[in-house]
Amino acid sequence: MTLLLPAAFLGACTVIGGDSCQDTQDELKLLAAQPLLDAAPTHATAPANYRGQGVTTDCDDDSSGEPWLHADRVYAFPGSRTDVIAHYTRAASAAGWEYERDPSPVAAPDTVEGACWTRTDKGRHLLLNVDFRTAAYSPRPQAGAGIAYEVSIGTTADGSNDNGEATCWH
Repeated sequence: MTLLLPAAFLGACTVIGGDSCQDTQDELKLLAAQPLLDAAPTHATAPANYRGQGVTTDCDDDSSGEPWLHADRVYAFPGSRTDVIAHYTRAASAAGWEYERDPSPVAAPDTVEGACWTRTDKGRHLLLNVDFRTAAYSPRPQAGAGIAYEVSIGTTADGSNDNGEATCWH
């Protein structure tokens, strides 16, 4: 689960994370500026209870590998999961991201839990996730009659793809 912090707290990762999250503020700012975090489908909005949240960032260093840096944004959308995945598939492809095939059995289109794409930018391995598993978030996103989802872009602190967390969410 992602810890949500207002964008004003971008530098808070050194307080939240351990020593290995020291000096990650600049990289977190670069992740937060990734255009696909703001490239939501038409009619997507911040959930009613997330007004003003925008992009949040965090540094997770609870694994034995490199710390995981990520920037996230939660949306409410009046359409379907299929619409969201189709939108990000087009947007990610246009921006040079490569779709990562889901290794799990094929599910009905509106029961998928998410999708992800990868790319390398300035020698840094990046992972773009669209995730519909928001029921355990605190607060739980209020999407009205629609759906809630999170879009996240992450990387290891050293930019490599040598950490198990640098793979798709599924």
